[in-house]
Amino acid sequence: MLRTIIIDDEPDNVELLAMQLARHCPQIELVGQFTESPKALLALRSLQPALVFLDIEMPMLNGFQLLEQLGEVTFQVIFVTAYNQYAVQAFRFAALDYLLKPVDTVDLVQSVGRAEQVVQRSTSAWPIPAHILTEQLELLRTYYPSTGGSEVPRSGTPSRLALPHANGIAFVDTSQILYAESDSNYTHFVLNTGEKYLVSKTLGDVQELLESRNFLRVHRQYIVNLNHIKRLVKGEGTYLVLSDGSNIPVSRQQKDRLLERFGWV
Repeated sequence: MLRTIIIDDEPDNVELLAMQLARHCPQIELVGQFTESPKALLALRSLQPALVFLDIEMPMLNGFQLLEQLGEVTFQVIFVTAYNQYAVQAFRFAALDYLLKPVDTVDLVQSVGRAEQVVQRSTSAWPIPAHILTEQLELLRTYYPSTGGSEVPRSGTPSRLALPHANGIAFVDTSQILYAESDSNYTHFVLNTGEKYLVSKTLGDVQELLESRNFLRVHRQYIVNLNHIKRLVKGEGTYLVLSDGSNIPVSRQQKDRLLERFGWV
């Protein structure tokens, strides 16, 4: 059984989620329901849950602030959030779980299943080091207002990206990324600093997130940072020369799309 706590400042949301868990997730043992984040903070320290459903925008302490005050997280977190394209992408890419309001039952069952697998598989990843948690939450907070009120994500696209890899999470400025290269079910991120990160996401998973940040998929194996393109070379095989001298092939299907992004002189 997964000892579980629900934290949401709206009582109706708490009651509905509790009802869904009771009906569809028999592995859940609900040990606490809280609509006031300060009381929830005390309960988290004493009840020792394995799983927490956490609203983001709440009065007094929002979800990010609550986790930061804990210092370290020893449980699985499923964020509950209002819909926003970029915020959802950020949660997914940073390997954090989330549910959109109103909570869909199918999504709920899947999220609980993922949490159960992590808890059963190993506890070696817990607690999350405080500095990793702080950096990750800081990145995600950029999608939301810093003050209270309704949960309305910020407009625009943040300039940093969280890259979860084998040794932790790298927080990089997207301007440093030269290109992303497919490697079966993984993606290599190559930076202009010489650093490389292998992320357990497919290039398809990465594409939407990057293309909202001035990147373009130019080949089935490559997504490039348009700001790092120096030349387009035509010949038997069209390719790009990037700022570090790398040569990246361009497929015939993507060449016109690439040229459209730059315009003609």
